[in-house]
Amino acid sequence: MKKSAIPLQDYITGIKSGNTVMLSRAITLLESQLESHRDMANEILSAIIPHTGNSIRLGITGIPGAGKSTFIEALGTILCNQGHRLAVLAIDPSSPVTGGSLLGDKVRMQELSRHPNAFIRPSPSSGTLGGTAKRTREALLLCEAAGFDTIFIETVGVGQSEVAVRSMVDFFLLLLVSGAGDEIQGIKRGILEMADSIIINKADGNNIPMAKKTQEQYQRMLSLLQPITGHWTPSVLACSSTEKTGINEFWLILQKFICITKKTKLFAQRRSQQNVEWFNTLVHERIYENFKKQKLFEEKLSQFQQEVANGKIAASVAAQMLVQ
Repeated sequence: MKKSAIPLQDYITGIKSGNTVMLSRAITLLESQLESHRDMANEILSAIIPHTGNSIRLGITGIPGAGKSTFIEALGTILCNQGHRLAVLAIDPSSPVTGGSLLGDKVRMQELSRHPNAFIRPSPSSGTLGGTAKRTREALLLCEAAGFDTIFIETVGVGQSEVAVRSMVDFFLLLLVSGAGDEIQGIKRGILEMADSIIINKADGNNIPMAKKTQEQYQRMLSLLQPITGHWTPSVLACSSTEKTGINEFWLILQKFICITKKTKLFAQRRSQQNVEWFNTLVHERIYENFKKQKLFEEKLSQFQQEVANGKIAASVAAQMLVQ
């Protein structure tokens, strides 16, 4: 028997009342490729937008093996036990390169996933970063409207996905471990410049001396970089997610950051800038989508792609000719 469609008002009422089942279904609408579902999702977003913006948005990234899942569960469980409502979203949960995802993390974060104050949402990226970023941004708004005051956005990719996360959060956290080799230095350099704080994770047992040494090294490295957030000096903290050491200290650092940026108006300025940048991105996407619907587009696109691939025409020239 075919399930009947859920009325628009039921979605809106359910989300505003904190109903996580209705929240999940609304996010599924966002992820759908059906035009009717996207239209419904837009109507939901229009209705709940006045109820958004009242959360702390934390972006979390880190090299493979840095212990992101364990850290998220450790910090998230503490916050939920304090009465906070936490939503955890993924930016690139089905990467064909890394294979890592919150789909697996949800299994590992068993304590947090069972907590009544927590909502963990894995969303398949289908191999496209842009689509995932779009869904994550809108899902974030739905979570805020549902009353979640703290949002974690995790990236499992390395590269462009960090830029996407940085552009939608208030605070960007980089998780590392001690003893990482020089082969990942190139990956970390650009991410370091985006970080508001760094955590050297797994600082426990025999690893404590090395973690402290790594902490000092990164603190010196950060002193050579221009902080991405004005009036704020990024710090490096040694933590152990398994032993819960350093977790509360990080939360205090984050609260101090929010206080400073709100006092200096940087908090609101960053949010406004992110909203405008995202709007511009969506406008470009819509223009391109409409352009693709032109009658001769596919035929001409294939023709120019082949000529560019064979070196018969420069890409810039081909692009201009296609648009004309």
